[in-house]
Amino acid sequence: MNVDIGNALASVSAPGVSRGSLEALDEQVAAAHERIETGRANREHGYEALNLPDRTDPETIRSAVEPIADADAIITVGIGGSALGAATITDALAGESETEAIYLDNVDPEWVSSRLERLPLERTAINVVSRSGTTAETLANFLVVRDAFESAGVDWTDRTIVTTGDSGPLRDLSDRHDLPSLKVPDGVPGRFSALSSVGLVAPAVCGHDLEALLEGAAAEADSLSGSLFECPAYAYGATTYALDARGAGINAMVPYSESLETSAEWFAQLWAESLGKDDLGQTPVRALGVTDQHSQLQLYRAGPRDKFVTFVTTRQRRDRSIPETDVEDLAYLGDATLGELLEAEFEATEASLAAAGRPNVRIELESVDEYELGGFLYGMEAACVLAGELYGVNTFEQPAVEWAKKATRGLLGGGAFEEAEAVAEKTELRIER
Repeated sequence: MNVDIGNALASVSAPGVSRGSLEALDEQVAAAHERIETGRANREHGYEALNLPDRTDPETIRSAVEPIADADAIITVGIGGSALGAATITDALAGESETEAIYLDNVDPEWVSSRLERLPLERTAINVVSRSGTTAETLANFLVVRDAFESAGVDWTDRTIVTTGDSGPLRDLSDRHDLPSLKVPDGVPGRFSALSSVGLVAPAVCGHDLEALLEGAAAEADSLSGSLFECPAYAYGATTYALDARGAGINAMVPYSESLETSAEWFAQLWAESLGKDDLGQTPVRALGVTDQHSQLQLYRAGPRDKFVTFVTTRQRRDRSIPETDVEDLAYLGDATLGELLEAEFEATEASLAAAGRPNVRIELESVDEYELGGFLYGMEAACVLAGELYGVNTFEQPAVEWAKKATRGLLGGGAFEEAEAVAEKTELRIER
């Protein structure tokens, strides 16, 4: 993973960061790096996520999924960090696998039903993921999936793997039915768990190279140093922090590869849930190049100066020629390929923002493969941890999320929670027809 922060410099954009400001910030980066390395060495909660390339055993994961390795499809039942990391990997590499990966990370009944109805359940595997084993959405969807298998006359116990903590309802279920299971690693929040058993079961069933994913992540880990000028991940984390401090509080993540679209969803959770505390943090926005040049670029180039754009692009990709045409105004396309058009669209958009003085950062991957994906996932996690240190927030907690969970459980009769009582206190101003 390489990072180019040139278009975020004050000489190019407003808001922007001067070279002198970056050099001064680098002292804070050095101190933050020391704290991060101490946390890693002591295997502290959260910091342990940055040790995953060395701690994760791909052979253990492959052994656990062996009973379902022949699946034509795998349903991952999880939400947030229990699904998005795996989805980023399998969606990016979908063209290389004959196994379809489906993620039930929403409880919309029509949406869930439509996915279950089209699957050959007798050839479908189930991967249910929850550290606590009590996540309401995950358990509800799992019960629905289990019922669908039973109604189709398929023994769900022959098709299910569980990824959970040491104790809880899912651990009890796994023990009772002797299901293959994997442990959610200690000290690793869900949104940082893509490179663990949480994120690698579906890629393993889909036949992807787990070693290459971890090797790419390990290479990125080796690049961590006490200077943002020597470490791509820290360069990104420090620059986003500095731009936010100067008014760019919205971060639009725009991958220029259709296969990386899910990575923007994964990034949005990572950035929002980790840094959104104490009235601090950036708002992540998801977009896709080139599609959203025609739907969002107008705002990014001419709207309020409260945002910057993160581009993710690849140097190598599969290509396809554009057929020649006798339409004179389109004749120039006949001498090009789709890849050349995509690259031209990206470079034009990047230059367009710079010409308007709008900050943007480029993240480059060599290609979309396991090695590069592992490096990208790790790099973004390290960038997020560094940004959290610079903000002075606890990157690894999410108290605001817990409030809504308690309210939901109370509304469904799962206990007495004062958060649920607040729902009835909603202020209303209805306009009806």
